[in-house]
Amino acid sequence: MLAIASFHDYEVWQMDFKTAFLNGKLTEDVYMNQPEGFVDAKYPDKVCKLEKSIYGLKQASRSWNLCFHEKVKEFGFSTSEDESCIYVKASGSIVTFLELYVDDILLMGNDVPTLQDVKSWLGKCFAMKDLGEAAYILGIRILRDRKKRLIGLSQSTYLEKVLKRFSMENSKKGELPMQSNAKLSKTHSLSTDEEIADMSQVPYASAVGSIMYAMMCTRPDVAFSLSMVSRYQGNPGRVHWTAVKNILKYLRSTKNFVLVLGGSDTLRVDG
Repeated sequence: MLAIASFHDYEVWQMDFKTAFLNGKLTEDVYMNQPEGFVDAKYPDKVCKLEKSIYGLKQASRSWNLCFHEKVKEFGFSTSEDESCIYVKASGSIVTFLELYVDDILLMGNDVPTLQDVKSWLGKCFAMKDLGEAAYILGIRILRDRKKRLIGLSQSTYLEKVLKRFSMENSKKGELPMQSNAKLSKTHSLSTDEEIADMSQVPYASAVGSIMYAMMCTRPDVAFSLSMVSRYQGNPGRVHWTAVKNILKYLRSTKNFVLVLGGSDTLRVDG
């Protein structure tokens, strides 16, 4: 959607729901203990029956999504056939997109007054926070050069947190995500009790998952290396862990790389 916005020079605005899950309606009876500090002294042994969803319920996210879906349909939006979290509204040459991820919204379109109307309507339906032009979404920094019709996506801050989490923030920097002579196989997996004990404290799967999020969003350059190390999550050995750390070393040296959408031109990044 950001690539489409870049190509057509759409406005890209961001909004946030303050208490999204509290809007959901329950379709079944749910009871809870009286919350601490709010116990009715006259009926201390009674429980509360919930009329609406609250945070912590298993069905909270689903209830919220259904609530939002019904509201946007009332305003004339329809769900995209390709992606259920994207809503579209078109009237003549005016087109508006609304992308929802849990409680984050990106609002895109080619007509400012229409976008303002949608923003005002959302504010009447829900408790909202207007974040203006999109700058960060899901930990991804959004950079834009509208003259060149380019949008850049950066996860430098996220990668810094990942490197620190796995104690790689001061490691050597890598030039490649995987060494050309690296050969991984099941023979490098654990086979003795000593090896199992040695690797038991290694956060292999967690590191792979953290790298995968970056790969899916802004770093396709580590896709091949990640696919190789992902094969051994069931029984990783030291050689496999070294390969994962090599990817982290590479990401440390390239953490300021920006994925540019919209053309082959360069995008200037400050800071």
